[in-house]
Amino acid sequence: MVWASLAGGALADPQLAKDKNCVSCHAIDKKLVGPSYKDIAKKYAGQKDAKDYLAAKIMSGGSGVWGLVPMPANPQANDAEAKRLATWVLGLQ
Repeated sequence: MVWASLAGGALADPQLAKDKNCVSCHAIDKKLVGPSYKDIAKKYAGQKDAKDYLAAKIMSGGSGVWGLVPMPANPQANDAEAKRLATWVLGLQ
């Protein structure tokens, strides 16, 4: 599984991304509807509040950061899950 090697073996987080339908719009290394996870990791690399910022975006959605297509809110993800997803994405640099 490609995701396992890219995530350092952390299978739960790619599975969580799949379970929460994140993969409908995002992929590891290519733009789909939204930016790739790697592009997100690069954009927020080194920012102290990146994990909390991305977790909030995962739960509440947003627009304007990556273009005209808004990211819908994901009410399926709770705070702990959103932070886990954000941590995983940020580790994909």
